Amino acid sequence: MDLNLLTALDALLEEGSVMGAAERLHLSSPAVSRTLGRLRAVTGDDILVRTGHSMAPTPYAVSVREEVHRLVEQAHAVLSPVRELDLAELARTFTITCHDAVAAALVPVLVERIAQRAPRVQLRVLAENPVDTDDLRHGRVDLELGGGRPDLPEFRSEPLGADRLVVAMRADHPCADGLDLASYAAQPHVVISRRGRLTAPIDDVLAAHGLQRRVVAAVATVSTAVQIAARGDALVTCTEILGRPLIEAFGLVTRPLPVESPAAAINGTWHQRYDSDVAHAWLREQVRVSLAEITAG
Repeated sequence: MDLNLLTALDALLEEGSVMGAAERLHLSSPAVSRTLGRLRAVTGDDILVRTGHSMAPTPYAVSVREEVHRLVEQAHAVLSPVRELDLAELARTFTITCHDAVAAALVPVLVERIAQRAPRVQLRVLAENPVDTDDLRHGRVDLELGGGRPDLPEFRSEPLGADRLVVAMRADHPCADGLDLASYAAQPHVVISRRGRLTAPIDDVLAAHGLQRRVVAAVATVSTAVQIAARGDALVTCTEILGRPLIEAFGLVTRPLPVESPAAAINGTWHQRYDSDVAHAWLREQVRVSLAEITAG
């Protein structure tokens, strides 16, 4: 079945003539006449018949006119995606994965912002997975937030912000009054790593200065790390602004990292299938603006 016949049939029934349908379809009259012949062969009906100087639809043509028009309109809608977003009517659930520090700082602001603009949108926020998964590829996750950038071309990524690193410790810690590189290295440390790594880039900096720190634990979340720090002398190197809600919740204080270090990047990663999805682009913009609001504060 040639579905182009539906478009021609719709034009013929709307215009009521071969010439009118030809003008509407930007085709020649002979071409539309041949298409009418094919329609008659397929349906076994004349479709349009001569009545004096004009043509009239057959009873069959009248009975299918509205259905044909509806099908053509649906086909146009499928092939011409809507590029304007009606936020009041947008009903969609977005799934985001991120580190617990990002969730604690970002999600309350993001939920409030989305609720004010698109009340029918729901957010599902999941913890970072300790191993790489196919969730983005298979559409189980819409957006990943973290420091990594994808290697495969099927994924898209953009920087959403950055946050400098600080050292968190309990308020009465021996280093609370001052922290240099030597005292930093001399203290026990808790490393935050979703993969359980016991080292971080800061260890290379220490090694270049002939220093080595003692890592007592590697944990997957900032919340676990700051709880350990609150109970002893362990230091936690983490992001300043995004980590603040959890740091303050456990009564810790922060001090500058005693060495120059690049800010921790915050990237958004998604599958290329969402490149032209206006709703997904809107979500990414809300995340970007929410992060900017947090980091500006």
